[in-house]
Amino acid sequence: MRWNAESGVDEALGALFNPGFDPLTAAQDDENVRKVLTFGETVGALVRHHVLDAELISDVYWWEGIWRRVSHHALFAREDSGEPRLYENFEALAAKTIG
Repeated sequence: MRWNAESGVDEALGALFNPGFDPLTAAQDDENVRKVLTFGETVGALVRHHVLDAELISDVYWWEGIWRRVSHHALFAREDSGEPRLYENFEALAAKTIG
């Protein structure tokens, strides 16, 4: 929670859920999207390795909804880089396939 607050994830989430934000047309280098992707991927990795409890962290964040706001960017980055594992932990967290 401290990392979330200190890194500006709350503000980034606010921007992503603002009615004016369009996940399909937002710039690929959007700072808020990058913050949220990094945060979600890291939390997902911590859940995958049993450092964080999946049920607990899902009580705090709506991963499915957050993923929908950034998945377009994540999937583009995955394809563009040729790295199929990019953001896989975040995606698995949103799909509830890790824990």
